[in-house]
Amino acid sequence: MNLDMTDALIAVQDMLNGFIERLPYIVVALLVFALFYLAGRTVRHGIRRFSARRHRHRNLGLVLGRLAQALIIFVGTLVALVIVLPSFRPGQLVQLLGIGSVAIGFAFRDILQNFMAGILLLLHEPFRIGDQIRVAAFEGVVEDIQTRATMIRTYDGRRIVIPNAKLFTDAVIVNTAYAQRRLEYELGIGYGDDIEDAKALMLQAVQEVPGVLAEPAPDVLVVGLAGSAIKLRVRWWIEPPRQADALDAQDQVLAAIRRALGEHGIDLPFETRVLLFHDQTESSDGDRRRQREGWPAGPGEAPHARTIAGAIQQLAQAVARSGSNAGGAQPDRRRNADEQP
Repeated sequence: MNLDMTDALIAVQDMLNGFIERLPYIVVALLVFALFYLAGRTVRHGIRRFSARRHRHRNLGLVLGRLAQALIIFVGTLVALVIVLPSFRPGQLVQLLGIGSVAIGFAFRDILQNFMAGILLLLHEPFRIGDQIRVAAFEGVVEDIQTRATMIRTYDGRRIVIPNAKLFTDAVIVNTAYAQRRLEYELGIGYGDDIEDAKALMLQAVQEVPGVLAEPAPDVLVVGLAGSAIKLRVRWWIEPPRQADALDAQDQVLAAIRRALGEHGIDLPFETRVLLFHDQTESSDGDRRRQREGWPAGPGEAPHARTIAGAIQQLAQAVARSGSNAGGAQPDRRRNADEQP
């Protein structure tokens, strides 16, 4: 028992002696790693500043800075390990990574796919940090573009993390790609109103709204003849194309149009429907001279159009006639009953 305790104490003493002997190397390794870490941060900030001054490939500069920093820190880690562990060889780690690259590729397939998509997005720059984009059901301001995913901030204050592979393969709408943006809205006027007068009033109202550009000029187009209204589409341009500016401009434009049309008696009708009642029997089915289904009848006999009021009136008359017939039959029954013995 005493021999076992002695051996354990000797082993602990040897470990402490070895640690004390390697302590200067550990300190040097930590200093070397710190220098590499600072060098990586310096290179990262230098690349970011250089890309920001060029105003081109700014997003790529951010990612290249991160990659350069990670590479420098990795090299610093290898150097520190060699200092602390003289028997360690970086070639062994590289060989180990080469052997396991296939397994790593299968395990991190999605990560590598998003990484490559992120690099391509940063090279081509279809959008940048600060742009407003819409992809699928998500829309917001691009906050950050990383190698794996892109983060956007929605207009209601939420963060959406979208994988770069989805941004690379799906359609992306960039609302801030150009300095000007066109907005449009559809509304209807009554069939009894003059189209040219309504278009002139709408154009005048739009042109008086602050923020609406005179060039390109706004316009109003007839886009449809609906069941209860003539559909008009008003279009106008604004800048800058922020989402808040677009909503404010639409609010002011629609309020001005509503006020102008109302002051000049232009109707903005509600949706209406017409119900047509007709007799449809086997003898009249398909005979437009005897059946009216909402289109003008041909030459010859044509039935009268029916209305709900007329149908109610006919129903009331039928009820009145049936009541009078019932009342007239009762005295006869009573008289017959009195005549019986």
